Amino acid sequence: MIDVKPIRIEDNLFVGITVQLPHTTLLVIANDIGYVMCGALDVDLLNEKLQDRPIIAGRAVGVKTLDDLLHARLDKITVKSEEYKWKVGMLVKDALLQIAE
Repeated sequence: MIDVKPIRIEDNLFVGITVQLPHTTLLVIANDIGYVMCGALDVDLLNEKLQDRPIIAGRAVGVKTLDDLLHARLDKITVKSEEYKWKVGMLVKDALLQIAE
């Protein structure tokens, strides 16, 4: 099952996506600029194989719900996300506010 719902952080709108897969759940919170995902995100692939694309993305691990993801800390980030002052260890909510439109 796929669930898509709006997520408001302060006055900024993001999209929350939950994909139920066998034995795991894929979680994403995104807007038009970038996104944060659960541990399924391969940040190394984005940084190395897709380095020609300006992808603003981060990963948080150990999360089971969108609310968990929102309140988790970034475990890994893309090089491009550093331009938005993202840092490993920062709260996902704070990182998303950095890319709020």
